[in-house]
Amino acid sequence: MCGISGEARFDGTSPDAAAVTRMTEAMQSRGPDGTGRWSDDWVALGHRRLTIIDLSEAGSQPMVREDLGLALVFNGCIYNYPQLRKELRTAGHTFHSTSDTEVILVAYAQWGENFVDHLVGMFAVGLVDRARRRLVLARDRLGIKPLYLAETAGRLRFASTLPALLAAGEVDTDVDPVALHHYLSWHSIVPAPRTILRGVRKLPPATVRVVEADGHSRERVYWRPDYVRQPAHRDWDARDWQDAIGDALRTAVARRLVADVPVGVLLSGGLDSSLIVALLAEAGQEHLRTFSIGFDSRGGEAGDEFHYSDLVARAFDTDHQRIQLANDDLVPAVRRTIEAMTEPMGSHDVVAFHLLSEQVARHVKVAQSGQGADEVFAGYGYHQPFAEVPRHQTAGAFAEAFFDHEHAELAGVVGPAYALVDDASGDLVDADLAASGADTALDAVLRLDTHRMLPDDPVKRVDSMSMAWGLEVRTPFLDQDLVMLAAACPPEHKVAQGGKGVLKEVARQVLPAEVIDRPKGYFPVPALRNVDGPVRELVVEALHAPAARQRALFRPEYVERLLADPQAAQAAAGSNKLWQLGLLELWLQTHGVE
Repeated sequence: MCGISGEARFDGTSPDAAAVTRMTEAMQSRGPDGTGRWSDDWVALGHRRLTIIDLSEAGSQPMVREDLGLALVFNGCIYNYPQLRKELRTAGHTFHSTSDTEVILVAYAQWGENFVDHLVGMFAVGLVDRARRRLVLARDRLGIKPLYLAETAGRLRFASTLPALLAAGEVDTDVDPVALHHYLSWHSIVPAPRTILRGVRKLPPATVRVVEADGHSRERVYWRPDYVRQPAHRDWDARDWQDAIGDALRTAVARRLVADVPVGVLLSGGLDSSLIVALLAEAGQEHLRTFSIGFDSRGGEAGDEFHYSDLVARAFDTDHQRIQLANDDLVPAVRRTIEAMTEPMGSHDVVAFHLLSEQVARHVKVAQSGQGADEVFAGYGYHQPFAEVPRHQTAGAFAEAFFDHEHAELAGVVGPAYALVDDASGDLVDADLAASGADTALDAVLRLDTHRMLPDDPVKRVDSMSMAWGLEVRTPFLDQDLVMLAAACPPEHKVAQGGKGVLKEVARQVLPAEVIDRPKGYFPVPALRNVDGPVRELVVEALHAPAARQRALFRPEYVERLLADPQAAQAAAGSNKLWQLGLLELWLQTHGVE
């Protein structure tokens, strides 16, 4: 786990070493254990290191193999690197380290651009093929590791965070009207390739981009599972699916133990993280370190789920730590959290993840987490009705269940300079949901959630907040083989028992029933969910700031209506419109965007 950066020049000039240094140093928290830079005649690479695998200097980056004509920076972890290393040795290759980084280099030497097909893990890669004068950029299948791009005439820069690109300078920082439309439609999500800024884009998940030294480039998507029923599963019953998914999840959890440092678990007390703990204990892990966080209650809403996390910790004899925080901790934490955001993230629990990561990083460098289970196994409340929705009515039903603002409403929300004639968000969702490769309405929605929304909401949230403290978080529910198997699973097995039915049956083998059959919980942060007290004052200040008035993203009358009527601020699925607007302005102001 690290921070990577680089610059490629296509105009005959040398890369800007100072800009690469600024990008690299802006990501110090992602890699507190070391730094490195390398340059060639047309491309330069930068790296911040978090030592997880091969703690020696041999694992440092940028990693260069002169004999292969390759240089690499890499962020992430390749879980099957021991197996690949053995396979590549058999093919005649040699190694000078025990790192997964070098395995990627040698895999490219062996398989060329198809090297990504052999990697099991989470990764963002910048690889220089010196002989072919190519820069190869790649991102993992589920978009767990980020890769941001800033392109101008004659130059391409890339980095693990958007603020790192801002630190390099010369970025078009105007707000992208289409991205703003997405942000206000989908709980603050701006899916790849866009970001909220015109001048920055993201490499989409499961994508390889090959950039030639003359500036020409091409992209290909190397993985896209079908959400259809497979002939191989024709005779499977519910028990067969339960056994297969249980086995796949056990493999996913075991894969994510590969490390030269201890691995803990972020234990919320919900089904997903509790199941990870149970399966690790089943596999023989002893004295597992687990961590839970809680806040003060507010207005009758509980601020923690310690009852359930304590129950799981006792059941499996983990070394458990409760982290109790007061509401007074929230406002300064909000400011620090926004500084750590690679993009604006409106979910109220992002601050909780930031605070949790701060505490966990004092004890371990790596932790497993339950993110992704709801998207993969239909765990959200709005998923269940789609089991009865006709395939041709999917888009309309999804918009009604998920959208914060309808397109027609947005004309009264955003300033005139940002209003769109066309429904950019609705059109994108319609196209995704109507695409072939999904048998039912629920299949189409889960595909959209998993491959379009998830990388730019919970996955991005966890990566940004954990890496702000040099903590690597691994997500077994986003294992590529488990996701492919779940995609083929008939929807009725997923929506059963109020959602995640097949997962709950797996859990019944190893978890107390009280954890499985409890009401679904969310990371409780009452003060942020309700946008009251000092948090509200912070939002009001940001929306009334001179920078906000000059930017004029939002119509003043709309802002004042939300401030006057807290009920009007509540949107679909618990999203808060006032926080959504205020958070965007806070992020822009914090990161110096004019």
